[in-house]
Amino acid sequence: MNKLLPAALLVFGSLTLAACSNDHIIGTTDGRMIESESKPEIDEDTNMIRYEDDDGRENQLPASDVREIKER
Repeated sequence: MNKLLPAALLVFGSLTLAACSNDHIIGTTDGRMIESESKPEIDEDTNMIRYEDDDGRENQLPASDVREIKER
């Protein structure tokens, strides 16, 4: 039983961390599906959608090219 508790806590902790990631999918008007690690934000001044990709790079695309943004 003493070995089971740390293993159970490790599994629970891993699942909790995995559930905390807020991946988003950006659907574009031309049919592309773009994965975003963070919640995309709208820059009101430039009317661009700013998001972070899987590699941690910050990207932008025109808001007019975005059809929908979904959280997964």
